Amino acid sequence: MHPAAEHSPLGKASQYVSTYTPSLLFPIPRLAKWAELGLTASTLPYVGVDLWNCYELSWLLPSGKPVVAIGEFAIPADSPNIIESKSFKLYLNSLNQTPFETDEALRVCLERDLSAAAGKPVGVRIRTLAEVQAEGVAGLPGVCVDDLDIAPSDYRHPRPELLRCDEGTIVEESLHSHLLRSNCPVTGQPDWGSLAVSYTGAALDHASFLAYLVSFREHSDFHEQCVERVFLDLQRLLKPERLTVFARYVRRGGLDINPYRSTHAVAFDNARLVRQ
Repeated sequence: MHPAAEHSPLGKASQYVSTYTPSLLFPIPRLAKWAELGLTASTLPYVGVDLWNCYELSWLLPSGKPVVAIGEFAIPADSPNIIESKSFKLYLNSLNQTPFETDEALRVCLERDLSAAAGKPVGVRIRTLAEVQAEGVAGLPGVCVDDLDIAPSDYRHPRPELLRCDEGTIVEESLHSHLLRSNCPVTGQPDWGSLAVSYTGAALDHASFLAYLVSFREHSDFHEQCVERVFLDLQRLLKPERLTVFARYVRRGGLDINPYRSTHAVAFDNARLVRQ
C-alpha cells in the first residue's frame, strides 16, 4: 500500500458533506510509485494526462434550482500528486447544495482546488448531458487480442518476462484488450478496464501481450501506475520509435479514471467506451 493512502478516506466510513469543502481533497505523492518503477520526476520517459470523468456533478443555481452535468478533469501525468479517488468524490459531493452564479464560476472553482491538490494546473470542462450523449460510445484502435488462445496460471503480479517480440521486424500497429483487471491497493476492490497500445517498433507477439495483461488480474496498484508499468515494460522490450499506452477504466462512485502515457505529444481522446 502507498504509505500516504493509509491516511486517506479510502476504505473508511465517511460523512458525506453537501456544502463546499475543498479540504476534503486528499493528494497522494506520485514519487513513491515512480521510485518503484525506477523513475524520478526529472526522468519520466513519457508525457501524458489522467482524464477523470464525473457523472454525478451537481450544484445549485442562485435560485436554488439544482443542475446536473458531466465534469471532465485533465491531471498532468507529471504532476507531483494524484488525487485519491474517494476524496475526489467527497469533494464533488460537497458542491451539491452550493450555489454558483454561473457554470464558469464553478469551473474556475474546480480548476483552482484541483490544481492546488495535484500540484500542477488541472484542466476542467463542464459538459451538458446532451453534448456527451451526442458523442455516443467509441471503440479502441487497432486489433483486439482477446480471442487469442492463452493458458494463464499466475495472476498475482505483472509478468513482463511473458512478453515476446520479433526484433527483426519493425511494424506500426495498434492493439487493445478489454481483459485488464487489477485491485485497489487500499480496499482490494477490483478495478476493471480496457487497455490500448499504439507503437512503431519491434513486432510485439499478440498472444504474449494478452498473457502479460492478464497477469495484472490480482495485482494491487492504482490505475495510473498500472498504465505506467505497461508503458515501461513495452518500451524496454520493443525499443519503439513511438509508443502510446492508455487505459479506460470502468467508473466507481460516479468517477472513471483514464490514464494516457506516450513518448510524444498526442491529442488524447476522451471518448467513452461501451462499459463506461
